[in-house]
Amino acid sequence: MIRFYAPDIATDPVLPENDSHHCVKVLRMQSGDSMEIIDGKGGLYHCRMLEPHSKHATVEVIRCERLPLPWSYNLTVAVAPTKNMDRMEWLTEKLTEIGINTIVPVLCARSERKEIKTERLEKIAVSAMKQSLKAVLPDVMPMTQLKTFLETCKASQRFIAYCDSETERKDMIGIAGNKTDTAILIGPEGDFTADEVALARQHGFEPVTLGDNRLRTETAALYAASAIHIINQFT
Repeated sequence: MIRFYAPDIATDPVLPENDSHHCVKVLRMQSGDSMEIIDGKGGLYHCRMLEPHSKHATVEVIRCERLPLPWSYNLTVAVAPTKNMDRMEWLTEKLTEIGINTIVPVLCARSERKEIKTERLEKIAVSAMKQSLKAVLPDVMPMTQLKTFLETCKASQRFIAYCDSETERKDMIGIAGNKTDTAILIGPEGDFTADEVALARQHGFEPVTLGDNRLRTETAALYAASAIHIINQFT
């Protein structure tokens, strides 16, 4: 069954305009039809269509169940947005599908992109959440200065993936612990500067490698997040 998204469904049983249009004009849903609605906070609402309006369809909530995330730790990926925004949008979609708590676009010294439209990434995350049958929407943060992220990061396990072989790095997969709140920091296409790596280390970030291959920014971020989930599944 297709799921719809209404963040205020618990107090206001009306679908937003986009979802109203989809269910009424595309799916041709009628009064009395059953539907599932998620609120992005872990709630799955089993509902019945009351008034199939294309801009504000009204529903009746029959029952609600909780669908928490299937992992117990908090996973954050902080990544310098790519110059090509399509690649950042792809990354947001895939991170949401495999599972992420927070996505933080970080502004670094060598960042190719200085600004992003968070609203666009949030829409992509909503779509990926529905497609992957989750009920919790990841937090997509606004562009954040690297220094600010380092100072505010609360994760007990922190990694910075860095390409410079002259810096002592460890294999992330070999040292990552399980069931631990984790933050992964991925740099821009031109990588972090030495000063940025030094600052990250001062804030408890461990320089790591993601293997012998040199990965694109978005590939590295997705690989690292996937690796943390796999480690937690099999250890």
